[in-house]
Amino acid sequence: MRPVLRPATVLRPVTSADLDRFDTEFAGPDGPGPYQWFGHTPTLRLRRLLDERGLLGGDENMLSVTVDDTLAGRVEWFRRAWGRVETSACWEIAIGLFAAHRGQGIGTQAQRLLVDYLFTHTRAERVQVCTDADNLAEQRAAEKAGFELEGRVRRAQWRAGTWHDQLLYSALRPLGPPAP
Repeated sequence: MRPVLRPATVLRPVTSADLDRFDTEFAGPDGPGPYQWFGHTPTLRLRRLLDERGLLGGDENMLSVTVDDTLAGRVEWFRRAWGRVETSACWEIAIGLFAAHRGQGIGTQAQRLLVDYLFTHTRAERVQVCTDADNLAEQRAAEKAGFELEGRVRRAQWRAGTWHDQLLYSALRPLGPPAP
C-alpha cells in the first residue's frame, strides 16, 4: 500500500499580488465563510503595513499560506495581553483559507506551522486562537494543531447583526530545550 502524500503547506511573506488575491477571494460573505465575514473592509492599511514592514515585526502580522506553491490563504497573528503588555503579552492567531482549500487539513497544518514559527522566533509563552462556538471545523483544526480548549467567551464578537460566543484555545511553549 502506498503512503498518502499530503500537499506541502508552506508559510511565506505576503506580496502585493497576494493582497490583490485576498481582496478578490474574501470580497463577499461567501469568500471568507460565515464566521469571518465582517462586512466590506478596505485593505489600504494592510497595503501600507506591507510597504512599511512587510506585514512582519509588529503587533499585527501576516504570512501567506501556500500549498504546493499555490496561494491558498493567509495566517495572521496579533499581540494580546492578559495584564501589562510588557509582562503578559501573547499572540492570538487567525486563519483565512480560500474555499477551494478548506476541509483538506491545510488549516491544521498552517496553524501548526505558525505556532512553531512563533515559538521559534518570538519570546511568546502562549499562542491563542478564538473561534465561533458554532465553527466546528476550526475547533477540530485547532485541536489537531495542538491547541487546548480553555473556555467560552460570551457575546464577544459582533457579526452579521448579532453577538456570537467565542471559544478560547491556547498552546503553550513546550518546556525544555527545542528538539534538534
